[in-house]
Amino acid sequence: MVLLEFAMAPGGKGESVSEYVARILDVIDRSGVRYQLTPMGTILEGDWSEVMGVVTACFQALQPDCARIGMNLKIDYRAGPESRLTSKIEAIEQRLGRKLAT
Repeated sequence: MVLLEFAMAPGGKGESVSEYVARILDVIDRSGVRYQLTPMGTILEGDWSEVMGVVTACFQALQPDCARIGMNLKIDYRAGPESRLTSKIEAIEQRLGRKLAT
């Protein structure tokens, strides 16, 4: 199972890029892939082809009217079932004996 965290935005489109981020999040939400939105990016959970397919679709959604696109991408693969999107946080909370702000 893959956890993939990424942030993607066009260059040269001014200070606010929320129009483009909304376009990307629409692609993600419609994909059916499990995800978690954060203020600095989005985390996807699924098999390699699923999550990379979503990243590709996001890129393709921006490409027609964005001459430059920047992206930060982190990937963690671990064999086994999904639910690491929440189980990784739960494991740390259990060690600490308290809930964390997420």
